[in-house]
Amino acid sequence: MRQAIVTKYHGPTNTRGSRITARAEAGSVTVDYDHALNAGDNHLAAARRLAEKLGWSGEWFGGGLPSGGYCFVCADRAPDSAFTVEG
Repeated sequence: MRQAIVTKYHGPTNTRGSRITARAEAGSVTVDYDHALNAGDNHLAAARRLAEKLGWSGEWFGGGLPSGGYCFVCADRAPDSAFTVEG
């Protein structure tokens, strides 16, 4: 079963700088926020780090969540649960 990666921004505290957490059912990572990147690229970097840690490969796509953060899914082939919207 495939798993989505969800990322979340955490602002700085008195003891830690800003960071992004990437989570999936299989595990999580926390990476420092890179101020040389924009917000989306920071979330992408965190998701990539988690996928690499878990040994996952494939083509990943992501987008923003209404509650904040981002969600990334692997789509190297069309899953059985995929859908198409005709316009």
